[in-house]
Amino acid sequence: MTVSIGNLAPDFSLKASNGETVKLSDFRGKNVVLYFYPKDMTPGCTTQACDFREFHSDFTKLDCIILGISPDPQDKHEKFIEKYNLPFLLLVDDEHHVAEMYEVWKLKKNFGKEYMGIERSTFVIDKEGNLTKEWRKVKVKGHVEEALQYVKENLS
Repeated sequence: MTVSIGNLAPDFSLKASNGETVKLSDFRGKNVVLYFYPKDMTPGCTTQACDFREFHSDFTKLDCIILGISPDPQDKHEKFIEKYNLPFLLLVDDEHHVAEMYEVWKLKKNFGKEYMGIERSTFVIDKEGNLTKEWRKVKVKGHVEEALQYVKENLS
C-alpha cells in the first residue's frame, strides 16, 4: 500500500507509551498529526518532541491529536515522556511495520556507515482519516510551527 495525499491513511495498531494498544482509526473524528522520529532521548528528536509539547494546546484547540512513532520500546517511551513532560502518546513500532507502510523506513548513512532507520517525517490526517499533507526528510527547526499553521489554515 502506498501512501498518497487525498487517500485514506493506512490504518495500523501499535502499543502506546501508556501500555494500551491504539489504532489510527480510533481517532476518526479528530485531526491527527502523525510524526515518525528516529530515537528517544537524542538531540533532534528531543527538540522536536518538546516543540510539539510547547504547541500541544494550540493543536488541541484545533481538534488535533499528536502521535509520535519510533522503533523504541515502551519503557524508553515512558522515560522520554516523563523526562520531558510530553502530553501526547508515543507509539512503539519496534518491527518498523508502520514505518514501512508510510515509506519512512530508509537506508541511512552516518559517518560512512549504512543502516536502516526512520527518515524523520510528519503526516497530517483529517477527521475522515484521509492523508492531507506530508513532510519527508524533516528539518526540526520551525517544523512544528509549520505543521500547526497547516492545520489552522486547512483543517479548522
